[in-house]
Amino acid sequence: MNDEHRILWEPSAEFIENSNLKHYENWLLENKKLSFRSYQELWAWSNDQLEDFWLSLWEYFGIKSEGEFSKVISDQEMPGTKWFEGAKLSYAEHIFEQYSDDRPALHFKQEGQPVQTTSWAELKASVSRVRTYFKSIGIKKGDCIAGYLPNTPEAIISFLAANSLGAIWSCCSPDFGVKTVLDRFSLIEPKVLIASNGYVYGGKTISRVSEVDQISNSISSIKEVILIPMIREEGEQEEIGTSWGSVMETVPEALTFEKVEFEHPIWVLYSSGTTGKPKAITHSHGGVLLEHLKYMHFHNDVKPGENFFWFTTTGWMMWNFLQASLLAGATAVLFDGSPGYPDLNTLWELTDELPIHHFGTSAPFLIACMKKGLSPGKELNLASLRSIGSTGAPLPPEAFDWVYKHVSEDVWLCSMSGGTDVCTAFVGGIPYEPVHRGTIQGRALGCNLVGFNEEGTEVIGSLGEMVITKPMPSMPIYFWGDENNERYRSSYFEKFLGYWAHGDWIKVFENGSLIIQGRSDATLNRKGIRIGTAEIYAVLDKIPGIKDSLIVNLEREGGDDFMPLFVVTDAGTSIEELSGIVKSSLREQCSPRHVPDAIFEAPDIPYTLSGKKMEVPVKKALLGMDITKSINKDACRNPEAMDAFIELAGSF
Repeated sequence: MNDEHRILWEPSAEFIENSNLKHYENWLLENKKLSFRSYQELWAWSNDQLEDFWLSLWEYFGIKSEGEFSKVISDQEMPGTKWFEGAKLSYAEHIFEQYSDDRPALHFKQEGQPVQTTSWAELKASVSRVRTYFKSIGIKKGDCIAGYLPNTPEAIISFLAANSLGAIWSCCSPDFGVKTVLDRFSLIEPKVLIASNGYVYGGKTISRVSEVDQISNSISSIKEVILIPMIREEGEQEEIGTSWGSVMETVPEALTFEKVEFEHPIWVLYSSGTTGKPKAITHSHGGVLLEHLKYMHFHNDVKPGENFFWFTTTGWMMWNFLQASLLAGATAVLFDGSPGYPDLNTLWELTDELPIHHFGTSAPFLIACMKKGLSPGKELNLASLRSIGSTGAPLPPEAFDWVYKHVSEDVWLCSMSGGTDVCTAFVGGIPYEPVHRGTIQGRALGCNLVGFNEEGTEVIGSLGEMVITKPMPSMPIYFWGDENNERYRSSYFEKFLGYWAHGDWIKVFENGSLIIQGRSDATLNRKGIRIGTAEIYAVLDKIPGIKDSLIVNLEREGGDDFMPLFVVTDAGTSIEELSGIVKSSLREQCSPRHVPDAIFEAPDIPYTLSGKKMEVPVKKALLGMDITKSINKDACRNPEAMDAFIELAGSF
């Protein structure tokens, strides 16, 4: 670690002593006679003594269950590990264990509207009504319920009602096109579709009535459609299904919870599906419950009564993760709309208004605020802000600088990384450790994450493939419809047999902190040297005039390669002005190998719906592969952006 990774923030003695993690450590000392000299020692124990660690969480959090589990873990072979066999529990029940009349359950901000607050009493009553309605139409344990919904209280209510019955939840955001939704929901054959009639984004009102009609008529398993009026429709509208209002008139039964097996499916999430059918990633009730309790308490340090916000749509796993804030007794803050409308201060203003104690977002949002020259900490009152969470992409060092200079010098910046695959973070915030510029603080408890070289040997301080060497309870139980787990095995366990290879390049340092340097399947292999794309973007993000960028390396016959860089420029900036600056900056800050062979202007950079740059599809297109049939443009956030790259097929 050098000065480039200098310390930007350190926890005070009071911060550490009052942390949930310290409370857990004190509990371990009192109840298990265990003590640790550092977080690294605690982390090592959590992996060396895997059964003891997860059993301690079961006891520490007071998991409510029926039945006796025979053992914590069947064995440590992956995939196929079984956890807490024999125990039955309910995720939703543990959320309502936090019921309180002293604090609200939800705050909801829809673009252009004032904040709405939902009490725990109101949440419980609404969940009871929807649950009772589900029962009246025959919904039972194991049935699938699908949502086509924005990030609203109704989405939370619907999930909790489904979960309380042991039904399986799955959701898509209403900005998903019909084909994208059908590719997902047709896999799981839902019996109920709960949908919004539209949504608001960027000052525009978008109707989804036609899409809801197409979806419900295309999936034969759907027997009931419940329509939520999120927008006002102009003129006469065809009635679709049952109105949310009529469901809310249901006379509710008492809210009870169907306890299900630890490995019973809680929800189905989906991979991006940009190049082929999406993977229907299925998680377990118990695995998600334990993982969410662990991460929200120990790595986010969320306390009862705090306001926890994450900017997300229901199509991103962070919406599912947002439920965990309720497990910690916090108030979940929901936002539906554009984070840039009417300008990029919108979410910071909400942070001031409520106030928000834990602010979660994506790295691209923080980078956009930095590039726009915002200084919310000087213009607004952000004194209550305790932490900023960042995920979705590597956070460059300059964005760390911006946060501490322009947001707050006292905030705990938690850069984290995980994924849809486990619905949590592998790495992220450690309340005992300092924040070093450009680095993630450390590996989460119970996550034995290491960097492997090509021979499958652990490496420290140099670039390696991110590998998980021991099972975690929130790893998928299976991919829905994946016969013999073939796709599941090929997705994670083929590169290093028996180990989970996640597909990221990482550099783990001796002190446990680390850097993620991009997807390994998008690696820039320059003359035998592996370069993570995040290294390139970190430099480009600092250059004025560059709005966005994408880089790939194209291998040629005979061992040669060609590395083109594509940039989107700000208005009034020409590619000729930027080329020299780009090349000299990459040469000086990285190495000559980081300098692209050519720089091209692009009208736009293609992204998946979850905000990932589509580096691999672009590479395939430029290599001349016919991806017009394999790429699902409906699964792209801006599908027209791919057209320019498809037109360049084979040009290099």
